[in-house]
This record gives sequence, C-alpha cells and structure tokens, in this order.
Amino acid sequence: MIYDTIIIGGGAAGLFCAIHAGRRGRRVLVIEHAEKVGKKILISGGGRCNFTNLHTRPENFISRNPNFHKSALAGYTPDDFVSLVKKHRIRYHEKKLGQLFCDNSSTEIIEMLLRECAEAGVQINIHTEVKSVSKTDRFMVETTGGRIEGERLVIATGGLSIPKMGATDFGHRLARQFGLRVTPLKPALVPFTMSEPDRKAFSQLAGISVDAQVTFQSQSFRENILVTHQGLSGPAILQISSYWEPGEAVRIDLLPDIDAMEWLKSEHQSARELKTLLSRHWPNRFAAAWTQATVPSKPLCQYSNRELARIADLIDRWEITPSGTEGYRKAEVTAGGVETGELSSKTMESHKVPGLFFIGEVVDVTGHLGGFNFQWAWASGYAAGQVA
Repeated sequence: MIYDTIIIGGGAAGLFCAIHAGRRGRRVLVIEHAEKVGKKILISGGGRCNFTNLHTRPENFISRNPNFHKSALAGYTPDDFVSLVKKHRIRYHEKKLGQLFCDNSSTEIIEMLLRECAEAGVQINIHTEVKSVSKTDRFMVETTGGRIEGERLVIATGGLSIPKMGATDFGHRLARQFGLRVTPLKPALVPFTMSEPDRKAFSQLAGISVDAQVTFQSQSFRENILVTHQGLSGPAILQISSYWEPGEAVRIDLLPDIDAMEWLKSEHQSARELKTLLSRHWPNRFAAAWTQATVPSKPLCQYSNRELARIADLIDRWEITPSGTEGYRKAEVTAGGVETGELSSKTMESHKVPGLFFIGEVVDVTGHLGGFNFQWAWASGYAAGQVA
C-alpha cells in the first residue's frame, strides 16, 4: 500500500497534521498502536480537555532554542483553533488565566478531529504496531498489518509520559536511527517527592492546598501548591518541576501578597500563638504542621525581633529540596526531545532526511501547564500538514 503521507501517532499533533495534509488532497494514513486514537486528549483537563490557552506566547515554552517554536505558533494561533471548535458547536469556557475547557467532555474534541479527518479522506489504522522503518526512494514502514510505503513520514508519537497509556521512546529511537540528535529527556509538569522526614511531617496534610509563589533560579509561578502523600503537587509545583534540577532547592513564598516581617511586627504584642495567626491565611492544619516542622509555635509576644526575622524569612523563603519527582508515571509531558536544530521551524521537516517530519511532544518544545502543550500540538501539526 502506497500513501503520500504516513503519520505514526494518532494523538493531537498526528490527527491535526493528517487533517491539513488530507485537505491538500494527499493520501494520508495515520497509524496508531493503541485501540483508539486521542487517549491523552480523553483524560486531559479532568476529562474536559484544556484544549488551548488564549494567552499563548513563545515565553510559555521551554526549548534549548527559545526561538524555534515562534514560527509555528504564529502560523496557527489559539483563535484559529477556537474557530474550529465553534464550527463544530462545541461549548467551552475559560476556567482561569486563558485556559479553555470543554463545557461537557473531552470526547467532543476527539469526535471533532475524527470528523475533520473523515472529511479530508484520512485513513486511520488503530491497533497497528510499527515494527521497523527504513528509506530508499520512499519510506518503508513494516507494521503488524503488513508493509506500507509513503513519500513522506511524520512522527507524532509523543514522549514518555504516562506509560500505562502506551507511551514509548519510539519517536526518539527513530530520530537517532536516521542520525538526528535528541536532547536529554526528563519528566515535566510532575509532582515532587520529599525525603522521609519531610514526608512524615506533612503526610497527614495530604489534600490541603495553599496559595504560594514557587521559585527556582529565575523562574517563578504563582498558583496553589498541594500536599500529597509523597510530597508536593499543585499547579505551581508542576510548573516549576519543568525547570527544577535534581539536588537543588526550590523556594516557596507562602504569603505572596504580604510582607511577612511587617505583618509579624504589627502583631508582635499579640498573645496569640504563631500558628493561630498563620491560620488567618492558611488552613489550620497546615499552619500547625508547618510550625511544628520549622519553628516552635508560641505567643507572638514571646519571640525576639531576631526570631521574628527568621520566621518571616522562613515564610517568604521556605526552601525545600525535593528527593525527586514521581517520574513519567505522573508526568503530564516529557521535557526534551528531537533537537530543534535538526528541523525546519517552518515545516518541522528534518534537514538531514527529506520527507521526514517530527511534531508535537516528541520535539524539544515543552509548554507550561494550562493548554500550551495542546496549542503546540495543533501548531506543529498544522505546520507539517501544509507540506507533508
């Protein structure tokens, strides 16, 4: 069987590329090893799919080349995808910070993509494993369903995140097979684990959330942190995890809207205990556990000025050193991937291997939390779909 374009991977990027290649009259085949397409779309956003972010900017992405993704993102914008969503009469809402979700279910996004694929004449083979890929004048793809040939080959196999859903390193291995460099990989948008003493101190607080500013080096995020049985999670922690380096400390400001020292000085004559005062801003149990783990709680009037300064510093700059992360099992995405210097920023085509494209998460472009990774999938898929 000979096709114009073969796309390996039936996720967001692969399906979107297929739609746009099919619209150009290309004979397109999507190969998906799972029993259905779009499995990560299905679980995203708590089942409602955070399908884009209205405030998408190049700064919302991590890559060794901070300019690579600019062209694709400019070529297909959040407004473009919203227009498609409206065309299919899918109701949606902005949850916060530009994050758009379906009102009902993420299945609506999958159904939309499948309808668009059908209209574009795209063929989709599910439950099909790729055994090997080679190239002569065409790409030869050996699958469990037989040999398939194509003029162009698009790799949209994603990263290593959530292996129970079938994630593999296929795309990275294929890139290396064809001589393309792959940057170091790591779990991103992933919860932190804590050392045993820290975990013991806070494990009884699992499920408690606190507004905070979390900082690592020059990066900082203001959202909630969430205590878990293993350590810390929540939006601010997930965001900073993409930048964190093992063995390094993360700084947390637990009262980001308040000058802790000025506040404590204003209450210095109070007979109330420190944990009682902190519970004005934090859940009671968090205030009690935090003081127990960091500084003994007593009436504020019994602290010296020096002690107050230390407490204020602990509140403003609570430093934790994660023991690690919960790994690819809990990571939303994979940081790193096919080196961007190997690809055209306009088309996502390999410089070394004409007709070979890499799109979506398999590339060294990682978005922040909040719909940015889906927008990269749409944008990179669209860019490749114009020429593949």
